[in-house]
Amino acid sequence: MPVSPRRYMNLGETSAGTAPSAHPSYLVCKFAGEWFLSLILLFCAIPFLFCIAILVKFTSIGPVFYCQLRLGKNGKIYKVYKIRTMLHECEGAAGAVWAVQDDPRVTAIGRFLRETHIDEIPQLWNVLRGEMSLIGPRPERPEIASQLEQYVPSYRQRLVVRPGMTGLAQLRLPADSDVNGVRRKLSHDLYYIHHRGFLLDLQVAVSTVPYLLARVAKLFSELLIRNHSLRAEPHRKPAMKTHKLELRIMDVDAGRAVTDGAQAA
Repeated sequence: MPVSPRRYMNLGETSAGTAPSAHPSYLVCKFAGEWFLSLILLFCAIPFLFCIAILVKFTSIGPVFYCQLRLGKNGKIYKVYKIRTMLHECEGAAGAVWAVQDDPRVTAIGRFLRETHIDEIPQLWNVLRGEMSLIGPRPERPEIASQLEQYVPSYRQRLVVRPGMTGLAQLRLPADSDVNGVRRKLSHDLYYIHHRGFLLDLQVAVSTVPYLLARVAKLFSELLIRNHSLRAEPHRKPAMKTHKLELRIMDVDAGRAVTDGAQAA
C-alpha cells in the first residue's frame, strides 16, 4: 500500500539515526568548497543549458525544466530540479514509476541527456540551496522509499547526510531495479557515510570525470552503429509503447514482491 510522502517529512535523527562523527574542519570545508564549486560550474553551464533548453523545447511539448519531490537529510522533503527528458505529464495516468530500458516515455533528446547525466546539471542549484551535496547518496522519491523500507529496514540510515549528485554507489552500481540492487547500493552508501573524508571525496570526484566521459563515448558509439544493428535484427519487436509502466520490486531472499511506482532520477 502506497505511503504518503508526508511520512518522511522532518524525520530527525531519532528516526534516521546519527551520522558517524566527522572532523568539523572536513564538514566546513566540504560545504564551502562544494558551494563555491557549484556556483562556478552552474555559471559556466548557463550557455550550454541555454542550447539544451532550445533543443528540448523544439523537440517535445512541455516545459524545459521540471521538479520532483525527493528525500533530503533526515528525511526532509525538497524539490529537485532537472531538465525534462520524458513526455510532458507522462505520469498523469499511471503515477510515478521507475524508468526502464528503452522507456517509450523518454524523448529523442531525452535519452542523450539521461545517458550523459546532463539532465542533472540543474541540481547544482539544489547544492547552492544547501539541500544537496556534490557527493553523497542518491536522493530517492518518497513514494518508493516508503516501499523500500518495508523490505530494507535500514534504508533510512542513508538519510543522515545530504544526498549527492554523484557518489560511490552511483559510480559503481547500475540503476535500481530490484531490492537486492537497492541493498547493494545501500551498503555502498553506508560505507561512504562511515568513511567520508577529504580523500574519499577526492577519489569520488576524480572518478566521476572518466565515468561521465565513458558514458558519452559509449552513447556516441551506439549512435554510429545503431542503424546497422537494427538492420541485423529486422524482426526484433520494439518496446511496448505504454505509459503505464509498473515497478515490480522483487525480494529474492524472501520470495516476495510488491508493486509500486517511482520514476528514476
